[in-house]
Amino acid sequence: MDLSDKLKTLPKKPGCYQMKDKDGNIIYVGKAINLKNRVNSYFIGAHDYKTTKLVSNIADFDYILTKSEKEALILEYNLIKKYSPRYNIIFMDDKTYPYILLKDCKEPYLSVVRLTKKNKPKGKLYGPFPDAGAARNTVDLINRLFPTRKCEKLGDELCLYYHMHACPGYCKKGVDQEESDKIKKSILSFLNGNTNVIIRNLKKEMNECVARLDYEKAAYYRDLINDINVSCLRQDVQKNNRESFDVFNYAAAEGFIAITGLFIKAGKLLSSDKHLDYLIGDIENYVTSYIYQFYEVNEKPKKLYVPPNLLPYLKDAIADVEVLASNRGHKYQLLKQAKENSEENLKSNRAIITRNDSYYEEIDNEFAKIFHRKIKRIEIFDNSHTGGTNTVSGMVVYENFKPLKKEYRLFKLQEGADDISSMKEALYRHYFRIFNENLKRPDLLLVDGARNQIEAAKEIIDGLGLDIMICGLVKDSHHNTAHLMDSNFNIIDIQQESNLFFFLTNIQDEVHRFAISYHKKLRQKAMYKSVLDDIKGLGPKSRNKLLRKYKSIANLRTLSLEELQTVLNKKTAEALYNKLRKNDDKES
Repeated sequence: MDLSDKLKTLPKKPGCYQMKDKDGNIIYVGKAINLKNRVNSYFIGAHDYKTTKLVSNIADFDYILTKSEKEALILEYNLIKKYSPRYNIIFMDDKTYPYILLKDCKEPYLSVVRLTKKNKPKGKLYGPFPDAGAARNTVDLINRLFPTRKCEKLGDELCLYYHMHACPGYCKKGVDQEESDKIKKSILSFLNGNTNVIIRNLKKEMNECVARLDYEKAAYYRDLINDINVSCLRQDVQKNNRESFDVFNYAAAEGFIAITGLFIKAGKLLSSDKHLDYLIGDIENYVTSYIYQFYEVNEKPKKLYVPPNLLPYLKDAIADVEVLASNRGHKYQLLKQAKENSEENLKSNRAIITRNDSYYEEIDNEFAKIFHRKIKRIEIFDNSHTGGTNTVSGMVVYENFKPLKKEYRLFKLQEGADDISSMKEALYRHYFRIFNENLKRPDLLLVDGARNQIEAAKEIIDGLGLDIMICGLVKDSHHNTAHLMDSNFNIIDIQQESNLFFFLTNIQDEVHRFAISYHKKLRQKAMYKSVLDDIKGLGPKSRNKLLRKYKSIANLRTLSLEELQTVLNKKTAEALYNKLRKNDDKES
């Protein structure tokens, strides 16, 4: 059926529509109260840049009827997650915000978590925080203020934290549940901004230390008080109001849209979310899709305030969230503030969106010229090791030429194997799982190397019967990216001034960074264990002395034998000094 004839048959009912390209791929999913009016609107009149581009690629469409706008919103979300359409706003899991989790266990234990559909940890959540650093700093402060459990897993012996008087030794001494519950209650009170009692007690301790001339301990309490004041310095939203709720508003102009979310916890503005992109379709559809997707992967508030025009779309659509509007008072002022933030974001940053779109479009066209097919998903691998030890491989994923960090993977590999064997092991483990579970496959697999690495990849991919194109990123004599090599070992020259060359260099750097970061983490962990745990005579108290005085293993490595002997006895100091120098020699 001709597209114009098909448009005439559309029903005037609510539902979801799926736009398809000439190859039958779904490139856009939308929802509508009236399918006929909405879908026809794409083919009538002038549109902004992005919508015009979408329409130029539509060869066909399909639709699914729903009973209501609410059902259409939920179906739209599920279809977007399933197909990842090129022109849709997709709120990726890696954009979730960090939260502090007071874990649901016997001991008071805190960690920083990010939420996903598959990761809904048990316990009390507090946040979101603007970044992981802010969340970790707050956890570190609480761990210094309260006798919390510090170890992720309880061991069989009392650890360094016990000897530093930072933990009451839950692993060996058990848990007084009444006392533990009291500590948890105090932590939650602290997170909600009730710090006056804690500061008063710390000031008392500080003054007592000064009175007995213990200035080092007094300075410790002074620093704690300063850290509390910095950590708990949040913008007041309304005096004497302890409500918690979220606010979302937006601004749109000239084919762009900006959305701002403000997160109010216990009457204080804790953090915000900002989004800027091209506008496709109508404003209400776009913004409601964004908000719905946001709360699918982030903690839901009890109350959400939005502009009145969004209420019909969102009311009763987000489970366990009361969606409201406000036209006066401090909640109206917050809606206004969110709109002003959106307007400023739109004004300041839309030129960046335009430049980025041009960049991605050029890469898309260059890949199409080289491979005569669309490249949507790319996976690239790289190995890292030191002398065959702590061997790891990293895989990073790019979709529509943007990093998809939630699908990055790390592989701890067999020790002592050569690079090619390590590459084969990582590839086999990843692609066997893809084959076995019928998971999404890349359009292009990149390996960091030339013929040998390509042959290794072909052996694994062909052995599993997977249809995946393979290329190698070949480096020159200066170890810089030079060109591509295809699976037949043909050289594909790329202009070094092109966006494609810049993109390939970036993803090569990204996979190298990702793999080597994991390798360094394992190496440091192994070094920490070998340096501090394998030295005869270096017990918990001595370790405590060293770490309190010198802070890190890196600082210990700079010390002379004489300096170590000021903290340790001669025999232990010599053993540690020689061990540190031995590790230096291995790395050089």
